[in-house]
Amino acid sequence: MKSPAQSWILALRPKTMTAALVPVIVATALVKAHGLPVLWWISICAALSACFIQIGTNLVNDALDFHKGADTETRIGPQRVTQSGLLTSKQVMLGAALCFIAATALGVPLVLQGGWPIVAIGLVSIALAYGYTGGPYPLAYKGLGELFVILFFGLVAVAGTFYLHAGFVDLTCLIAGLQVGFLATVLIAINNMRDAPQDALVDKRTLAVRFGLNFARMEIAFFVIAPFLLGMFWYPKMFNALFLPFVSFPFARRVLVGVMQNEPSPLFNRFLAMAAGLQMVFGLGLALGLWFK
Repeated sequence: MKSPAQSWILALRPKTMTAALVPVIVATALVKAHGLPVLWWISICAALSACFIQIGTNLVNDALDFHKGADTETRIGPQRVTQSGLLTSKQVMLGAALCFIAATALGVPLVLQGGWPIVAIGLVSIALAYGYTGGPYPLAYKGLGELFVILFFGLVAVAGTFYLHAGFVDLTCLIAGLQVGFLATVLIAINNMRDAPQDALVDKRTLAVRFGLNFARMEIAFFVIAPFLLGMFWYPKMFNALFLPFVSFPFARRVLVGVMQNEPSPLFNRFLAMAAGLQMVFGLGLALGLWFK
């Protein structure tokens, strides 16, 4: 039996925090690459706010997937606290609400710095964090989860953090945002491939359910490989930003081999951890490459 503290840590899903942290780290390095001053308070507030939105999304997902029948005792993914009875859905949803309130509070100084564009980003991010699983049109149940991750844990997170420092965005934000966004999407794509048989039973129409496991494999392969190919954008002026992310290639290879050679099973939980490691190591390599261009 887990203690309350252990149950909450399990509910937070710490391994998913790479999706929130990496875009801010990369965007901060991109500011330095442009020769602009880095305002660390902006990066810290943005990172913390993104983490609270990520945690809130995880908690809403935990509670609502159970109520919709997507999480049952036959689940092969990591343990979920609502389904397993470690926490009640009311406790989990209250935790999600507190996380969204914390994210909003951390966003206040960012709004004062960046104005109405940041208000819009914050409100839409929190609304879709709930709408990922909840609301009248839950994104995860309509096959739109990947698009949500690319937009908000890639393009918006990188461009938003950069804008708060620089007051503008450019093509470099788009490229860096796609690189980290694609790698964040690998996590959800592996998750959806693993859960496809169970999701199909409750009409959770992820892309893996809609188009099958072979499509899911090709989707994962694209999201793993594309960030390395996009790295050519940084050549030759920022060669380190092309070269250093290749330190993560062993992670990429293991993820690809794993999903290509195996059917959905608990083994995919290991591939999910590898994908988180891939995003973190790639992101740190890209950030270092931009910082020391």
